[in-house]
Formats: sequence, C-alpha cells, structure tokens
Amino acid sequence: MWTTLRLGIRNLLLHKLRSFLTMLGTILGVSSVIAMLAIGEGSKRHAVEQIRKLGATNVIVRSVKPDQDNDAPASSTNGNSNRVSRVLEYGLRYDDYDRLLAAVPGIKVAVPIAMVRKNVQFGRHRVPNARILGTTPDYIRVKKLAIDRGRFLSDADNSTTANVVVLGAGAAARLFGYQDPLDKPLLIGDGAYTVVGVLDTQDPGNASTAAIDLQDFNNDIYVPISSARRRFGEMQRIVRAGSEEFEKTQLSEITLCMEHEDLVSPTAAMAQTLLKVGHPLGTDFEIQVPLELLNQAKREKRLWNIVLGSIAGISLLVGGIGIMNIMLATVTERTREIGIRRAIGAKRSDIVTQFLMETMVLSTTGGILWIFVGIAIPLVVTSYSEIETALSVWPIVLAFGISLLAGVVFGVYPARRAAMLDPIEALRHE
Repeated sequence: MWTTLRLGIRNLLLHKLRSFLTMLGTILGVSSVIAMLAIGEGSKRHAVEQIRKLGATNVIVRSVKPDQDNDAPASSTNGNSNRVSRVLEYGLRYDDYDRLLAAVPGIKVAVPIAMVRKNVQFGRHRVPNARILGTTPDYIRVKKLAIDRGRFLSDADNSTTANVVVLGAGAAARLFGYQDPLDKPLLIGDGAYTVVGVLDTQDPGNASTAAIDLQDFNNDIYVPISSARRRFGEMQRIVRAGSEEFEKTQLSEITLCMEHEDLVSPTAAMAQTLLKVGHPLGTDFEIQVPLELLNQAKREKRLWNIVLGSIAGISLLVGGIGIMNIMLATVTERTREIGIRRAIGAKRSDIVTQFLMETMVLSTTGGILWIFVGIAIPLVVTSYSEIETALSVWPIVLAFGISLLAGVVFGVYPARRAAMLDPIEALRHE
C-alpha cells in the first residue's frame, strides 16, 4: 500500500496543474459546506438564544394599539376647527392583571409593566421623551437583568409609593456622565426622584429585555408601578401636525412566569379566553409564547441546515464528477502502462488499488487543505461584519467524509475500467 501510495503521488505530480484543477472542485465543495453551515448555524443560534432569553416558561401578554378609523368622529374640539382632539383607550388594564392572577393556576410570578414617556433631567443634562417603566421587584429576575450599582426596586418601594428610580446603563451615562448616580435627585416630568440603582450594560440584541418595543432597553428608566400609576396617570398626550391625541393605557405588558413548561400552552389559551371578557374584539392585546417561538426556531434551524448542506453538497458532487472525468482521461493516457503492469504479473485488484489511491489522494488532499479555508471564511465574516457564525466539529467531519466518499465513489468506475483492459490489447495501444 505504501508503494502504491508513493506511485500515485508521483503520477499526480507529473501533471501538477491538472491535479490542482481537479482538486479545486473538492476544495470549493468542502470549504463551502463548512462556511455555509457555520454562518447558518451562527445566525440561527443567535435567534434561538434571544427567544430562549424571553423565558421558556413565560407567557407574555402585551397591549397593541388597534388600527384607527380615520373617518371616525372626533371626541372633542378645542375651539379651533383646524385642531382636533380625541381620546383612544386600549390595551391591558389592572383588572385584567387581577383576573389572570385569580383564575390561572400554576403562576409562579406575574409582572405587570406600565410604560409612559416623560422628559427626564439632571442638572443641564436632559433626555426628552424617555421611556419610563413602572414595574415590580420581580421584573429584574424574570427579564434576566443584572444590577451594576445599588439595588433594584423593592416591595417596600411599591407599598409606600416611593419616589425612587433605577436607571439603565445608557440612561445613567446620558444623564450623569462619569458621575456616580446613586442617591442623586432626578427630575421625571414634574416630580423629583432619587436614584437607588443602575443596571449593568445589556446586549442590545437581548430580546428578553426589549419588553415593550424595539428601542434600546439600556436607556430605560424604572420606577415602582404604584408610583407610575399615582403620579403619571394613564393618559398620554400626543401632538401631531393639525391634531392632538390622547392615549389611555393602564398596562403595557403582563408577563406570567409559570412553574413548568407543560403549563405554558394551556395558560396562553386560558389567558386568551379570560381577556376576551374585557376585550371583546381582541384587537388591543396579543399573547406571545416564547416556548412556541423557540420550538419553531429550532425546526427552522434544522430545515435551514439541511438546505445549506444540500446546496454545498452539490459542489462536492460536481467536484467528484470532475475527479471521475480526469481519471477516465488518465486511464486512456496510461493504457500502455496498464498493459505492461498486467503483463509482468499485476493483478486486476492491483490496478484498481492504484487508480483508487490516486483519486483518494486527490480528494483527501483537497479536503484537508481547504478545511482551513472553510474555517477561515466564517472567522473573516464575523470579523468584518455583524453576522454571527458558529463553528462546530460535525460540519468539518461531514464535509471531509463526503469528500473522501466522493473520491471513492467517483474513482471506482475509472479504476475498474483500467483493470478490465486486456493486456494484449493494452500493449498494442498507441
């Protein structure tokens, strides 16, 4: 076998350019399999991780602003025919929260969230229209946040309607710069609040903390929900060109954390039924089940990997056909050599082994060399773009295995054709 291997390598080196071009098909196939699966795995893994952070045992109920009828009559006018005022009431209410707590079994934690927008100021630093979230102490645990300094909201803050505030890392930087915000007074709207904590910087892509919309949650500001309800009220004024609107929403979100994953789907169905009592149309709220999204994402991930692997596998197939084509030409070129070897005692199995060894050298060398290219491509993509990639062992093993298999499968026919040549006819070949 060692002699046959050396002979095969020597024969391939006699035609270096042809051997390299033959390997190129395998090279591109192996590198494309590894690179495409790494890129696909990385993007899907990121999506699955963000959904998982929402909590596999959570049921999230959110207020949704219904579509407005532009032809609907105005609620009132302010003595100016060109300026219209109206009040739009929608979304979750506190009695919805109480109804869910009373009727749904298996709830471990329920977190209400009331969102308002107010101007926030500290000295000369001002954040207009900042997002203020009124919530409970369980919020930090359910949303998987971390405290950097100070503390989060407490039950005592809620029971005493305390004027305390916890800042996101971005909000703290915008308002206080390099100063320590703890125990500093902060103006929210017309009221003064004391900063008791600052959250750690979170990944902006963390879907679990993007509780209300897609804005950067690092800029969120948290107050006790009792304080938000008493001091901010439920009405928000929205001024647009030629119109003035008021939106009334009590709660922006309710997150139900269940004791077991088995309770998630029944709880979502029960919540839908219970909320229909106070919301007959069902257009001003939505129910999101992260567990269902997670399972769907996993199914899509598997399908995506199959598609990418199939596309890349076609490249390996093309490379294998190229190997077979070149080896058939080689058999024709070396017919006289085959006849001489057969005439001096070489068996048909020796001829098959010789040509199979050459195809194996072609496919294996190309696979090994360009495994490194397949590994380098995802690393370059990650370095020069925001696309996340994930390298794992199994795509490398799969690509190399298919490359090896392609060398064997597509080398068998040329090798058998060479072995079946009649020695007398081969010696007469010009």
